[in-house]
Formats: sequence, structure tokens, C-alpha cells
Amino acid sequence: MADTAKNMVNEFNQQVKPVSLWADAWKRLRKNRMALIGLYVVIFYMVVSLVAPILPIYNPNEQNLMHINLRPSFKTAGELAVEKVEKRIERLTEVLKTQDREDLKTELESQKAELAKIMDEVQHNPSYKKVYILGTDYLGRDMLARIIYGGQISIGIGVVGTLTAVLIGIIIGAVAGFLGGWVDNLLMRFVDVLYGLPYMLIVIILMSMVPSGSNSIFILFIAIAMVSWLTIARVVRGQIISLKNSEFVEAARSMGASQARIIFRHLLPNSLGVIIIFATLQMPSFIMNESFLSFLGLGVSAPGASWGTLVADGVKGMELYPWRLLFPAISMTIFLFAMNFLGDGLRDALDPQSKNRT
Repeated sequence: MADTAKNMVNEFNQQVKPVSLWADAWKRLRKNRMALIGLYVVIFYMVVSLVAPILPIYNPNEQNLMHINLRPSFKTAGELAVEKVEKRIERLTEVLKTQDREDLKTELESQKAELAKIMDEVQHNPSYKKVYILGTDYLGRDMLARIIYGGQISIGIGVVGTLTAVLIGIIIGAVAGFLGGWVDNLLMRFVDVLYGLPYMLIVIILMSMVPSGSNSIFILFIAIAMVSWLTIARVVRGQIISLKNSEFVEAARSMGASQARIIFRHLLPNSLGVIIIFATLQMPSFIMNESFLSFLGLGVSAPGASWGTLVADGVKGMELYPWRLLFPAISMTIFLFAMNFLGDGLRDALDPQSKNRT
């Protein structure tokens, strides 16, 4: 059989090398430059999130009130603190040239004393040697570390939520599509009822009823994935209905295969392309839902942080400290764009009809 596959020829008597579906899909995916870039970006984000504990970054929850709201810079925290006080002294000196005010003179002396104290601290306190590339927040925490660990939580919620929704949707959709009849009617009417419920309102109510704590992330997983399986259930049901009368299914039946074996060993593998496409396109919506809940204060509890909580914190000081909003928002936006580009590329690569269009 292997020799026959190796010696396949076309109508021109030319040797043809057989190509599997996945090899052909990967070949077409590589031709889509944006999808390939999206794939590399997603892999980079996930690798950084996984290896975050061993990266040379600071503790994301370590607070230092002497380093509050430091701007992004490659300079040390001590240099930035000295610059900040020196600018205050310079402004006060300029004002005192035109106004003879005792309160400003007192403030000037106070700032000079603070400058001397900071310069002494710089020499002896190792925390002033730290470099905050993306600045610090309102509690003096490193924004770079918080964005990386926030991505760990946001991507984790996206992955777990997507896997949960896909798993539930596959089982219900496959059973409804294959068995049909009253089972299909019962399951699909149940899906219709859930579709009619205000999904986000239910999630908000559920999250507001749960006390904040260590279990909030677990409850968030459940809340987001609770009814997100509805669409994938319908998609899988449609695929199963279109395939269940195929020749390979009849062959499996004639050989005595059970219904479970036909569903999970024959029908679902042939629907895997659609499921993968849906999963990659669904993951950004999970991250956006989590960000929305965190923005409302119903997401990840402090001191933990996700991209949503970082954006919510950044909005409060965006006028004076724009980096607190820009960097988390840019990081999340790049990942969401990459996932969408990857999902679109996979849809084109795994669509058998697209082969004739490229």
C-alpha cells in the first residue's frame, strides 16, 4: 500500500507525491503573511507568559511608594527621582525671581532637603538602582512585570474558556446532530432558550454575588464559559448532519462500530478544521469579555491583575500618566489582532474550497 502511494501518477504519467490535509493547510497558511505573523506573535505571547517566573523582571506585586508613577525610561529609579525633585526646585526658583513669597521659600528649602535625602538614598538603597522600562503605577509597581503577568491571566482565561466552551459544544452538538429526532429537538430548544438570555448580564450578576478572593478567577472561568458553547454546538451539529450519511460512516456501521466510536473516531476528526477555526476566533472574545468585567471591577481580584484591570487602573490617571493606560492597551490589542489574523488564516487554509481560489 505504501509503495502504491509512493508511485501515484497523474494523467500525464508524472509521479505525484500525496499530501495530507494538514500538510496542505500548513503550506497554504505559510503563504498568508499576516496569518503567519499572527501565529508568531501568539506563540511569543504564550511563551513569555509561561516562562514569566524565570524572566529577569521584578515582582509584579512589589510596592515601592518612593517610585510612584515613574515615567518609562532606561534610567534608574534614583536618577528619575532626582530629576523630578530638581525640576521642582527649578520651577520654584524661577517663581521666586518674580515673587517674594515666604511659603515658596519654605517649600524650596523642603525640596532641597528632599533632594539631599534622595541622593543619599541612591548611594545606599539598592531599590533606587532599578530600571522601569515601562514605568510604574500608582503604587510604584513595575508596569512591565504587571503586563506580563496580566497577560498570563488574560491568555489563561481565554485558553481555558475556549477549551471549556469547545468541549461542551462538541459533545452536545455531535450528539444532537448524529442522533437527531427528539434528542436533537430537545437539545436545540435548550440552546435556543439559553440564546435568549442576556448573557453578559447573567455573568455580571454571577460575578457580583461571589466574594472577591482566590476563587474569583475560577468563578470567572465558569461565568465566561457558561453559555459560550452555544455557537460551537450549532456549528458542530451542522457538520455532523452533513457527514453522518457519508460512505465512510456507512462503512463503519457495517463493520459494527458503536455510535460513540462513529462520532468520536470518524465524524469529529472530519469536523476538526471547523472546530479549530472557531476556537481561534472565539479566544479573543473571551479575553475581551474578561477585560470588560475587570474594567467594571468584577474581574480578577487584587493584588492579581489582568490586562482588563490594568486598563481600568490606567484610565483613572490617563491624563497625567498616559503610559499606565497605553502599554497594557497596546499589549492586549496586538494579541487580539494576532489571534484574529491567525483565525482568518486558518479558516482559509482549512477550507477545502479555498484551494481552488488561490
